[in-house]
Amino acid sequence: MTDYQYLVDNNVLSTLSRDQRASEFFRSFCHIPDEVLYEARGFPDIDELRDCRYETTDAVLRQLLVVMKTVPVADTKLVDLYANRGGADPLIVACALEARSQNDDKLFGPTWVVVSDDDAVREKAAEFEIDRLSAREFSAILDAAPVLNRRNR
Repeated sequence: MTDYQYLVDNNVLSTLSRDQRASEFFRSFCHIPDEVLYEARGFPDIDELRDCRYETTDAVLRQLLVVMKTVPVADTKLVDLYANRGGADPLIVACALEARSQNDDKLFGPTWVVVSDDDAVREKAAEFEIDRLSAREFSAILDAAPVLNRRNR
């Protein structure tokens, strides 16, 4: 059986119900990069979401360099610092690359999935052969998780 781990973008977090975000499935298999947590700082359950933190380590920053080297200088689809847009977007892909690299010396490891509705994020993830899900697809997975595994029920 394949183990899936999910890196969740803020545009997906905002579409999920608080119950979905509080589910045991979410708590067990979902990770939220630091910059996404910053974007989600106004959520009423931000303290609980921080338990799913995917830390920005030196290794993640090295992968961020790999990601950014593939972005043309004039391209503002993935990140536009002048418009203060997309700060977390390349980081999500970098987190997936770093997480995947932790299993390079193993025969099998978890499949890391980027969960985002941002086309530029999804395209960049595809460029690095990272699995992707939309908010709707991911919500269906959360809803299909056994009710017994949900918290706050």
